[in-house]
Amino acid sequence: MEKFELIVPCHFGLEAVMRREIEGLGYEAGQVEDGRVTFWGDAAAVCRANVFLRTTERVLLKVGSFRAETFEELFQGTRAIPWEQYIPKDGKFWVAKASSIKSKLFSPSDIQSVMKKAMVERMKKAYGLSWFPEDGAPYPLRVFIHKDIVTVAVDTSGESLHKRGYRLLTSKAPVTETLAAALLLLTPWKADRILVDPFCGSGTFPIEAAMIAAKMAPGMNREFLAEGWKNLIPGKCWYEAVDEARELVDDTVLTDIQGYDIDGEMVRAARANAREAGVEHMIHFQQRPVAGLSHPKKYGFLITNPPYGERLSEKELLPELYRTLGERFAALDAWSAYVLTAYEDTERCFGRKADKNRKIYNGMMKTYFYQFSGPKPPSRRAGAKPGERA
Repeated sequence: MEKFELIVPCHFGLEAVMRREIEGLGYEAGQVEDGRVTFWGDAAAVCRANVFLRTTERVLLKVGSFRAETFEELFQGTRAIPWEQYIPKDGKFWVAKASSIKSKLFSPSDIQSVMKKAMVERMKKAYGLSWFPEDGAPYPLRVFIHKDIVTVAVDTSGESLHKRGYRLLTSKAPVTETLAAALLLLTPWKADRILVDPFCGSGTFPIEAAMIAAKMAPGMNREFLAEGWKNLIPGKCWYEAVDEARELVDDTVLTDIQGYDIDGEMVRAARANAREAGVEHMIHFQQRPVAGLSHPKKYGFLITNPPYGERLSEKELLPELYRTLGERFAALDAWSAYVLTAYEDTERCFGRKADKNRKIYNGMMKTYFYQFSGPKPPSRRAGAKPGERA
Protein backbone atom coordinates (compact mmCIF):
# COMPACT_ATOMS: atom_id res chain seq x y z
CA MET A 1 0.00 0.00 0.00
CA GLU A 2 1.25 3.50 -0.85
CA LYS A 3 3.10 5.37 1.91
CA PHE A 4 2.32 8.98 2.76
CA GLU A 5 4.26 11.53 4.76
CA LEU A 6 1.88 12.72 7.47
CA ILE A 7 2.14 15.94 9.47
CA VAL A 8 0.45 16.20 12.87
CA PRO A 9 0.36 19.70 14.43
CA CYS A 10 0.37 20.03 18.21
CA HIS A 11 0.66 22.73 20.87
CA PHE A 12 4.07 24.40 21.03
CA GLY A 13 6.17 22.80 23.73
CA LEU A 14 4.32 19.50 23.65
CA GLU A 15 6.02 17.92 20.63
CA ALA A 16 7.58 15.18 22.80
CA VAL A 17 4.12 14.06 23.91
CA MET A 18 2.96 13.95 20.30
CA ARG A 19 6.01 11.93 19.33
CA ARG A 20 5.33 9.36 22.07
CA GLU A 21 1.76 8.99 20.84
CA ILE A 22 2.91 8.34 17.27
CA GLU A 23 5.44 5.76 18.43
CA GLY A 24 2.76 4.19 20.64
CA LEU A 25 0.73 3.52 17.50
CA GLY A 26 3.71 1.66 16.02
CA TYR A 27 5.04 4.37 13.67
CA GLU A 28 8.45 6.00 13.66
CA ALA A 29 8.36 9.73 14.21
CA GLY A 30 10.39 11.73 11.70
CA GLN A 31 10.97 15.47 11.83
CA VAL A 32 10.10 17.14 15.13
CA GLU A 33 9.86 20.93 15.00
CA ASP A 34 7.96 23.74 16.68
CA GLY A 35 4.33 22.75 16.82
CA ARG A 36 4.38 19.67 14.60
CA VAL A 37 5.73 16.16 14.12
CA THR A 38 5.93 14.09 10.90
CA PHE A 39 5.81 10.36 10.25
CA TRP A 40 5.30 7.98 7.33
CA GLY A 41 2.31 5.66 7.02
CA ASP A 42 -0.13 4.06 4.63
CA ALA A 43 -3.87 4.66 4.21
CA ALA A 44 -4.52 2.69 7.40
CA ALA A 45 -2.16 5.04 9.26
CA VAL A 46 -4.22 8.05 8.15
CA CYS A 47 -7.31 6.46 9.68
CA ARG A 48 -5.63 5.24 12.85
CA ALA A 49 -3.97 8.62 13.45
CA ASN A 50 -7.32 10.40 13.19
CA VAL A 51 -9.06 7.91 15.45
CA PHE A 52 -6.37 7.37 18.12
CA LEU A 53 -4.18 10.47 18.49
CA ARG A 54 -5.27 12.54 21.49
CA THR A 55 -2.96 15.55 21.23
CA THR A 56 -3.10 16.72 17.59
CA GLU A 57 -5.59 19.13 16.06
CA ARG A 58 -5.57 17.41 12.67
CA VAL A 59 -3.78 14.89 10.46
CA LEU A 60 -2.29 16.40 7.30
CA LEU A 61 -1.13 14.46 4.23
CA LYS A 62 1.95 16.15 2.77
CA VAL A 63 1.90 16.47 -1.03
CA GLY A 64 4.94 18.62 -1.69
CA SER A 65 7.61 21.06 -0.55
CA PHE A 66 9.66 23.64 -2.46
CA ARG A 67 11.39 27.00 -2.14
CA ALA A 68 9.60 30.18 -3.23
CA GLU A 69 10.65 33.78 -2.76
CA THR A 70 8.34 35.21 -5.47
CA PHE A 71 4.77 34.55 -6.51
CA GLU A 72 6.05 33.18 -9.83
CA GLU A 73 8.13 30.61 -7.95
CA LEU A 74 5.10 29.81 -5.79
CA PHE A 75 2.99 29.29 -8.92
CA GLN A 76 5.56 27.05 -10.64
CA GLY A 77 6.27 25.05 -7.48
CA THR A 78 2.57 24.46 -6.88
CA ARG A 79 1.94 23.50 -10.52
CA ALA A 80 4.78 20.93 -10.35
CA ILE A 81 2.96 18.94 -7.64
CA PRO A 82 1.14 15.92 -9.18
CA TRP A 83 -2.32 16.98 -8.01
CA GLU A 84 -4.02 14.36 -10.18
CA GLN A 85 -2.57 11.71 -7.85
CA TYR A 86 -4.49 13.18 -4.93
CA ILE A 87 -7.55 15.04 -6.21
CA PRO A 88 -10.11 13.46 -8.59
CA LYS A 89 -11.58 15.47 -11.44
CA ASP A 90 -14.77 16.23 -9.46
CA GLY A 91 -12.94 17.02 -6.20
CA LYS A 92 -13.49 20.33 -4.43
CA PHE A 93 -10.08 21.90 -3.77
CA TRP A 94 -8.94 25.17 -2.22
CA VAL A 95 -6.26 26.54 0.09
CA ALA A 96 -8.12 26.61 3.38
CA LYS A 97 -5.28 28.17 5.36
CA ALA A 98 -1.90 29.68 4.53
CA SER A 99 0.62 30.84 7.11
CA SER A 100 4.01 32.48 6.60
CA ILE A 101 6.90 32.99 9.04
CA LYS A 102 10.20 34.72 8.24
CA SER A 103 9.47 34.54 4.51
CA LYS A 104 9.32 36.99 1.62
CA LEU A 105 5.79 35.87 0.71
CA PHE A 106 3.49 36.81 3.55
CA SER A 107 0.01 37.71 2.27
CA PRO A 108 -2.30 34.72 3.00
CA SER A 109 -4.97 35.80 0.51
CA ASP A 110 -2.46 36.24 -2.33
CA ILE A 111 -0.78 32.92 -1.51
CA GLN A 112 -4.18 31.20 -1.59
CA SER A 113 -5.16 32.80 -4.90
CA VAL A 114 -1.88 32.03 -6.70
CA MET A 115 -1.82 28.43 -5.54
CA LYS A 116 -5.43 27.80 -6.58
CA LYS A 117 -4.67 29.08 -10.10
CA ALA A 118 -1.58 26.87 -10.32
CA MET A 119 -3.57 23.80 -9.23
CA VAL A 120 -6.21 24.48 -11.87
CA GLU A 121 -3.56 24.84 -14.57
CA ARG A 122 -1.96 21.52 -13.63
CA MET A 123 -5.26 19.64 -13.42
CA LYS A 124 -6.55 21.11 -16.71
CA LYS A 125 -3.68 19.43 -18.49
CA ALA A 126 -3.83 16.20 -16.46
CA TYR A 127 -7.58 15.68 -16.93
CA GLY A 128 -8.08 17.37 -20.31
CA LEU A 129 -10.73 19.68 -18.84
CA SER A 130 -11.17 23.43 -19.09
CA TRP A 131 -13.58 23.66 -16.13
CA PHE A 132 -13.95 21.71 -12.89
CA PRO A 133 -17.39 21.16 -11.31
CA GLU A 134 -15.91 20.72 -7.80
CA ASP A 135 -19.05 18.93 -6.66
CA GLY A 136 -17.26 15.87 -5.24
CA ALA A 137 -15.41 15.21 -1.99
CA PRO A 138 -13.57 18.19 -0.44
CA TYR A 139 -9.76 18.36 -0.41
CA PRO A 140 -8.81 21.47 1.63
CA LEU A 141 -5.14 22.46 1.64
CA ARG A 142 -3.01 23.74 4.47
CA VAL A 143 0.14 25.65 3.46
CA PHE A 144 3.06 26.59 5.71
CA ILE A 145 5.86 28.89 4.51
CA HIS A 146 8.89 29.06 6.80
CA LYS A 147 12.07 30.81 5.74
CA ASP A 148 10.82 30.68 2.12
CA ILE A 149 10.28 26.89 2.18
CA VAL A 150 6.71 26.07 1.19
CA THR A 151 5.14 22.92 2.67
CA VAL A 152 1.84 21.86 1.11
CA ALA A 153 -0.53 19.34 2.72
CA VAL A 154 -4.13 18.17 2.38
CA ASP A 155 -6.25 18.10 5.53
CA THR A 156 -7.63 14.60 6.20
CA SER A 157 -9.49 15.47 9.41
CA GLY A 158 -11.86 18.28 8.50
CA GLU A 159 -13.28 19.63 11.74
CA SER A 160 -10.52 19.99 14.33
CA LEU A 161 -9.75 16.80 16.25
CA HIS A 162 -10.20 18.56 19.58
CA LYS A 163 -13.92 18.29 18.83
CA ARG A 164 -14.42 14.77 20.15
CA GLY A 165 -18.18 15.19 20.03
CA TYR A 166 -18.86 15.03 23.76
CA ARG A 167 -18.56 18.66 24.83
CA LEU A 168 -22.08 20.02 24.58
CA LEU A 169 -21.45 22.92 26.95
CA THR A 170 -18.25 24.80 27.84
CA SER A 171 -17.01 27.17 30.51
CA LYS A 172 -15.93 30.75 29.79
CA ALA A 173 -12.25 29.92 29.20
CA PRO A 174 -12.11 26.22 28.37
CA VAL A 175 -8.99 24.18 27.81
CA THR A 176 -9.30 22.28 24.53
CA GLU A 177 -9.60 18.53 24.68
CA THR A 178 -6.29 18.06 22.85
CA LEU A 179 -4.41 20.37 25.24
CA ALA A 180 -5.96 18.72 28.29
CA ALA A 181 -4.97 15.28 27.00
CA ALA A 182 -1.43 16.44 26.21
CA LEU A 183 -0.95 17.93 29.68
CA LEU A 184 -2.29 14.77 31.32
CA LEU A 185 0.12 12.66 29.27
CA LEU A 186 2.95 14.99 30.28
CA THR A 187 2.45 14.07 33.95
CA PRO A 188 3.19 10.71 35.64
CA TRP A 189 -0.53 10.22 36.33
CA LYS A 190 -1.88 6.75 35.54
CA ALA A 191 -5.36 5.24 35.74
CA ASP A 192 -4.67 3.71 39.17
CA ARG A 193 -3.79 7.11 40.71
CA ILE A 194 -6.17 9.66 42.23
CA LEU A 195 -6.89 12.76 40.13
CA VAL A 196 -8.76 15.87 41.30
CA ASP A 197 -9.56 19.04 39.36
CA PRO A 198 -10.92 21.69 41.78
CA PHE A 199 -11.74 24.12 38.93
CA CYS A 200 -13.22 21.57 36.53
CA GLY A 201 -15.50 23.91 34.56
CA SER A 202 -17.12 21.84 31.81
CA GLY A 203 -15.10 18.80 32.90
CA THR A 204 -12.42 18.54 30.22
CA PHE A 205 -9.51 17.37 32.42
CA PRO A 206 -11.54 14.68 34.27
CA ILE A 207 -13.24 13.49 31.08
CA GLU A 208 -9.99 13.22 29.11
CA ALA A 209 -8.40 11.42 32.07
CA ALA A 210 -11.28 8.94 32.19
CA MET A 211 -11.00 8.32 28.45
CA ILE A 212 -7.27 7.67 28.83
CA ALA A 213 -7.95 5.32 31.74
CA ALA A 214 -10.57 3.42 29.75
CA LYS A 215 -8.31 3.27 26.66
CA MET A 216 -11.11 5.05 24.80
CA ALA A 217 -9.86 6.45 21.46
CA PRO A 218 -10.88 10.12 21.13
CA GLY A 219 -12.03 9.87 17.52
CA MET A 220 -13.96 6.63 17.44
CA ASN A 221 -17.38 8.31 17.59
CA ARG A 222 -16.92 11.12 15.05
CA GLU A 223 -16.53 11.56 11.31
CA PHE A 224 -13.51 12.66 9.28
CA LEU A 225 -13.30 14.54 6.02
CA ALA A 226 -11.07 11.92 4.32
CA GLU A 227 -13.77 9.26 4.70
CA GLY A 228 -14.99 10.61 1.34
CA TRP A 229 -11.62 10.14 -0.38
CA LYS A 230 -12.41 6.89 -2.18
CA ASN A 231 -9.44 7.47 -4.53
CA LEU A 232 -6.89 7.45 -1.70
CA ILE A 233 -8.25 5.65 1.36
CA PRO A 234 -10.34 2.45 1.13
CA GLY A 235 -13.45 2.50 3.29
CA LYS A 236 -12.37 -0.69 5.05
CA CYS A 237 -9.41 1.18 6.59
CA TRP A 238 -11.82 3.41 8.49
CA TYR A 239 -13.94 0.45 9.63
CA GLU A 240 -10.85 -1.43 10.78
CA ALA A 241 -9.52 1.55 12.74
CA VAL A 242 -12.83 2.05 14.56
CA ASP A 243 -13.18 -1.69 15.22
CA GLU A 244 -9.66 -1.71 16.68
CA ALA A 245 -10.56 1.24 18.91
CA ARG A 246 -13.78 -0.36 20.18
CA GLU A 247 -12.03 -3.62 21.04
CA LEU A 248 -9.54 -1.76 23.24
CA VAL A 249 -12.12 0.04 25.39
CA ASP A 250 -12.36 -1.05 29.02
CA ASP A 251 -14.71 1.30 30.84
CA THR A 252 -14.95 -1.06 33.84
CA VAL A 253 -11.53 0.02 35.10
CA LEU A 254 -11.65 1.34 38.68
CA THR A 255 -10.74 5.02 38.95
CA ASP A 256 -10.75 7.83 41.49
CA ILE A 257 -11.27 10.89 39.27
CA GLN A 258 -13.02 13.92 40.75
CA GLY A 259 -14.06 17.31 39.44
CA TYR A 260 -15.21 20.23 41.58
CA ASP A 261 -16.45 23.67 40.69
CA ILE A 262 -18.08 26.44 42.70
CA ASP A 263 -20.59 27.00 39.87
CA GLY A 264 -23.41 24.46 40.05
CA GLU A 265 -24.37 25.09 36.44
CA MET A 266 -20.85 24.14 35.34
CA VAL A 267 -21.00 20.97 37.40
CA ARG A 268 -24.23 19.99 35.64
CA ALA A 269 -22.62 20.77 32.28
CA ALA A 270 -19.59 18.62 33.18
CA ARG A 271 -21.85 15.70 34.09
CA ALA A 272 -23.73 16.07 30.80
CA ASN A 273 -20.46 16.14 28.85
CA ALA A 274 -19.14 13.08 30.71
CA ARG A 275 -22.39 11.26 29.97
CA GLU A 276 -22.02 12.11 26.28
CA ALA A 277 -18.44 10.79 26.35
CA GLY A 278 -19.55 7.55 27.99
CA VAL A 279 -17.44 8.05 31.15
CA GLU A 280 -19.93 9.59 33.61
CA HIS A 281 -19.72 6.50 35.85
CA MET A 282 -15.94 6.92 36.14
CA ILE A 283 -15.96 10.50 37.49
CA HIS A 284 -17.36 12.10 40.65
CA PHE A 285 -18.45 15.70 40.00
CA GLN A 286 -19.47 17.94 42.88
CA GLN A 287 -20.29 21.60 43.50
CA ARG A 288 -17.58 22.65 45.93
CA PRO A 289 -15.36 25.74 46.43
CA VAL A 290 -11.59 25.37 46.31
CA ALA A 291 -11.52 25.99 50.08
CA GLY A 292 -13.29 22.64 50.43
CA LEU A 293 -10.59 20.71 48.57
CA SER A 294 -9.54 17.62 50.51
CA HIS A 295 -8.89 13.91 50.09
CA PRO A 296 -8.10 11.28 52.74
CA LYS A 297 -5.64 9.26 50.65
CA LYS A 298 -2.02 9.82 49.67
CA TYR A 299 -0.14 10.21 46.38
CA GLY A 300 -2.89 11.88 44.37
CA PHE A 301 -2.68 14.37 41.53
CA LEU A 302 -4.11 17.87 41.41
CA ILE A 303 -4.44 18.83 37.73
CA THR A 304 -6.29 22.04 37.04
CA ASN A 305 -6.75 25.23 35.03
CA PRO A 306 -7.78 27.92 37.56
CA PRO A 307 -9.18 31.34 36.61
CA TYR A 308 -6.59 33.72 35.15
CA GLY A 309 -8.35 36.95 36.03
CA GLU A 310 -8.85 38.40 32.56
CA ARG A 311 -11.30 40.94 33.96
CA LEU A 312 -10.06 43.65 36.34
CA SER A 313 -12.67 42.73 38.98
CA GLU A 314 -11.53 39.09 38.87
CA LYS A 315 -7.83 40.00 39.19
CA GLU A 316 -8.44 41.45 42.64
CA LEU A 317 -9.64 38.04 43.82
CA LEU A 318 -6.73 36.02 42.40
CA PRO A 319 -4.21 36.33 45.27
CA GLU A 320 -6.67 34.92 47.80
CA LEU A 321 -7.89 32.25 45.36
CA TYR A 322 -4.37 30.99 44.59
CA ARG A 323 -3.29 31.19 48.26
CA THR A 324 -6.27 29.04 49.16
CA LEU A 325 -5.40 26.57 46.40
CA GLY A 326 -1.80 26.45 47.65
CA GLU A 327 -2.91 25.92 51.25
CA ARG A 328 -5.32 23.13 50.36
CA PHE A 329 -2.65 21.46 48.23
CA ALA A 330 -0.15 21.67 51.10
CA ALA A 331 -2.70 19.97 53.37
CA LEU A 332 -2.93 16.97 51.03
CA ASP A 333 -0.63 14.09 51.96
CA ALA A 334 2.20 13.47 49.46
CA TRP A 335 0.31 14.82 46.44
CA SER A 336 1.57 16.38 43.21
CA ALA A 337 0.04 19.49 41.59
CA TYR A 338 -0.02 20.54 37.94
CA VAL A 339 -1.47 23.99 37.33
CA LEU A 340 -2.05 25.65 33.95
CA THR A 341 -2.42 29.39 34.40
CA ALA A 342 -1.40 32.83 33.20
CA TYR A 343 -1.27 34.12 36.79
CA GLU A 344 2.36 35.09 37.43
CA ASP A 345 2.27 34.91 41.23
CA THR A 346 1.29 31.25 41.35
CA GLU A 347 4.55 30.09 42.95
CA ARG A 348 4.51 32.84 45.57
CA CYS A 349 0.92 31.97 46.52
CA PHE A 350 1.85 28.27 46.72
CA GLY A 351 4.77 29.15 48.96
CA ARG A 352 7.24 27.10 46.93
CA LYS A 353 8.98 27.13 43.59
CA ALA A 354 7.64 24.74 40.97
CA ASP A 355 9.86 21.76 40.17
CA LYS A 356 9.22 22.43 36.49
CA ASN A 357 7.59 25.29 34.63
CA ARG A 358 6.67 24.94 30.97
CA LYS A 359 5.40 27.73 28.71
CA ILE A 360 2.18 26.69 26.94
CA TYR A 361 -0.03 28.67 24.57
CA ASN A 362 -3.70 28.12 25.39
CA GLY A 363 -5.15 29.49 22.17
CA MET A 364 -3.43 32.87 21.73
CA MET A 365 -2.82 33.30 25.47
CA LYS A 366 0.61 32.58 26.93
CA THR A 367 0.24 30.43 30.01
CA TYR A 368 2.54 28.37 32.23
CA PHE A 369 2.21 24.77 33.34
CA TYR A 370 3.54 24.75 36.90
CA GLN A 371 4.57 21.29 38.06
CA PHE A 372 4.86 20.69 41.82
CA SER A 373 6.07 17.12 42.21
CA GLY A 374 5.22 14.99 45.22
CA PRO A 375 6.98 11.81 46.38
CA LYS A 376 6.60 8.62 44.40
CA PRO A 377 4.30 6.04 46.01
CA PRO A 378 5.53 2.58 46.98
CA SER A 379 4.74 -0.27 44.61
CA ARG A 380 1.05 -1.12 44.57
CA ARG A 381 0.07 -4.63 45.58
CA ALA A 382 -1.86 -6.74 43.09
CA GLY A 383 -5.61 -6.26 43.29
CA ALA A 384 -5.48 -2.99 45.25
CA LYS A 385 -7.97 -0.28 44.41
CA PRO A 386 -6.96 3.24 43.30
CA GLY A 387 -5.41 5.06 46.25
CA GLU A 388 -4.56 1.84 48.12
CA ARG A 389 -0.89 0.94 48.50
CA ALA A 390 1.21 -1.93 49.72
